[in-house]
Amino acid sequence: MTFGNAVSVCFSKFATFQGRAARSEYWYFTLFLVLANIVLTIIDAVTGIGVLALIFALATLVPSIAVSVRRLHDTDRPGWWYLLFFLPVIGAIVLLIWFSTKGTTGPNRFGDDPLGGGEIPAALEAQA
Repeated sequence: MTFGNAVSVCFSKFATFQGRAARSEYWYFTLFLVLANIVLTIIDAVTGIGVLALIFALATLVPSIAVSVRRLHDTDRPGWWYLLFFLPVIGAIVLLIWFSTKGTTGPNRFGDDPLGGGEIPAALEAQA
């Protein structure tokens, strides 16, 4: 998934908490949020307005939570684990590790593999 594709998918699935999100989708969207926040903070500082970054943060709050929940689904964890975010330090570390790990190959209880990986073909399974 490309940077632009990830951003457009996350905004098109604005409040979709079902399904799965690949690592690239999650991390590209996170990169977009960080870069946009830096740019808007600089604009706020130069112009003295001071609200652009806040408005952007509020506007992207739901999409960022939604993609985080879908990322947890990709690792076969319920979205409720996102509440670990409210535990100081430890919760953020655990979530960072989970967001960085490879998702479940093939379908899981939350949907199909976002990368298109399916079941292992019978011919390859017989060789193992």
